[in-house]
Amino acid sequence: MNIVIAAGVLITLVTGIPVLIQLLKGHPRGLIICFLAEMWERFSYYGMRAILIFYLTQHFLFDPKTASGHYGSYTSLVYLLPLLGGMLADKWLGTRKAVAFGALLLVAGHLAMAVEGKPAIQTLTYGGATYEFQSEGRGQERVSRLVVAGKPYEVAATKTGDFEIKGLPAAAPLPAVLPKADYKLDVAARDPFYLNVFWFALSLIILGVGFLKPNISTIVGQLYPQGDPRRDPGFTLYYYGINLGSFWASILCGLLGVSVGWWAGFGLAGLGMLAGFIVFVLGKPWLENKAEPPHPEALKKKVLGPLSLETMIYAVSLLGLVGIFFLVQFNGVVGMALNIGIIASLAYIGWFMATKCAKAERERLALAVFLIFGAVVFWTLFEQAGSSLSLFAATNVQLDLVREPVRLLGGAITLATGEQLKAAGIDPASTFWVNTSFNAPQTQMLNAGWILIFAPVFAALWTFLGARGRDPNPVIKFGLALIQVGAGFLLLKWGATFADGAFRLPLIFLVLMYMLHTTGEMCMSPVGLSQMTKLSPLSMVSFMMAVWFLALAIAQWVGGKIAGLAATETVGGQVLDPALALASSLKVFNVIGLVAVAIGVGFLALSPILKKWSHGADDVTA
Repeated sequence: MNIVIAAGVLITLVTGIPVLIQLLKGHPRGLIICFLAEMWERFSYYGMRAILIFYLTQHFLFDPKTASGHYGSYTSLVYLLPLLGGMLADKWLGTRKAVAFGALLLVAGHLAMAVEGKPAIQTLTYGGATYEFQSEGRGQERVSRLVVAGKPYEVAATKTGDFEIKGLPAAAPLPAVLPKADYKLDVAARDPFYLNVFWFALSLIILGVGFLKPNISTIVGQLYPQGDPRRDPGFTLYYYGINLGSFWASILCGLLGVSVGWWAGFGLAGLGMLAGFIVFVLGKPWLENKAEPPHPEALKKKVLGPLSLETMIYAVSLLGLVGIFFLVQFNGVVGMALNIGIIASLAYIGWFMATKCAKAERERLALAVFLIFGAVVFWTLFEQAGSSLSLFAATNVQLDLVREPVRLLGGAITLATGEQLKAAGIDPASTFWVNTSFNAPQTQMLNAGWILIFAPVFAALWTFLGARGRDPNPVIKFGLALIQVGAGFLLLKWGATFADGAFRLPLIFLVLMYMLHTTGEMCMSPVGLSQMTKLSPLSMVSFMMAVWFLALAIAQWVGGKIAGLAATETVGGQVLDPALALASSLKVFNVIGLVAVAIGVGFLALSPILKKWSHGADDVTA
């Protein structure tokens, strides 16, 4: 039995049974369909994300800085494309057709990710001769050895940063220590066909999320009549499904990706999305015709020979894969496009405020822009989970839950990893063995796990405070969120004082960091979108929602750049100098942590002034 899976089952049962009871009692049946479909969609997305940074650095052998850039481009586009998918659904397709189309693209994309091909090979050139590395293992188990005269040798970095080959005989054709300036590392056998399959798979996923993500949430809202008091509880249940999917994705896809193979982790994510698609298609009658196209007859109209408008929308969308395929490979182009977009958007908002708004509207819009700035800072730090924090966990966190075998009930139960059992000479057949291994991709389940635990707590807290007129205003909630996400990174800085001889922090510090990030998310996430709708003039609501998502896309792109700053050199996907890796990561974490806390304190200090800019937008009678 794997202890991570056992803990996952326990958390799911404790938190999920009350949710299941509520789902089956008093809500439209269509909510169950949306719950399951989105749960599986998030399973596929977070399952792939759990191992993506390791796939880039250990299979294709991109250096961590480049890999973080590609990761940032991918997540930026994932946040940007829903603007297009939402618009097409609103104007022509309707939400049901858009979700089904997006689900098919996601199934194809995730299954294409399972086509990995042969791994790239790291090479070292010295004195005109080229040597290959032999790499084994995935995640934190990655080990690369230099093959010299047919024999593999372990490698490391010296304190001065030179390259050391351990155990190399004196008669070898190269010295045991290579000065930095005397050798060159390169990558060979990175198959361009399989690399292009990978980029195409990412493009399918990006486009699929663009069609599915915004529209399935809209369907949930369409299931309830205007003013229905069940709407907010329904969205709470739906939000639980989102996080249940991401929780199990990180556990299972992370486990298979590391222990079996990349193809297995990505393949399981694809099967999860296929399950979501089947549930959604079979559950169509339960949607009660609430998610159909606004003008069905217009979709059937022929617009190009025998092709209907609906067919043309799908065809043109698929042609858009060419542009996505290009963008996801070039981080700089994505950043330039995002920067132009946000500058143009802010210029338009400024013009609108100056020429179209009275004082109250102007200050409400200014408050919305201020909150968007806070969201960019928060999500830039929060989304380090899939890049720098995953690489940090693999190199600088003690992921074994116990240091040595723990015998319980006279040896009837043993807590240990497989390696620990072997080292202690314990026969697994002689005891009930609980495998305590925990791999780096699985650490991404910590955020979702904390959400499953804390979501009902925070919902009850805000309700309790609201009933007494003490619910904090949005500026205070944003400030608290920023302080908590920053404090999480500062906690890792403190945890470094407890690092072992291999420069690894105790796991508890990573667990507590994710707890702070999650409680910060609870203060930020449910508030932001709501405030955009409350603070924006009626003619600007859709535009401000677009700016919100554009800002989140920029946060993903900037997050990729920050992750690159925390990166250190790898050979064959293995970090050679854990001490340098720890120092580099903590230097970045300390800076971004302090900046976030300072900005959060600024939000709290300004809240008495800024809350007046809402001009009653949060009042019940507004």
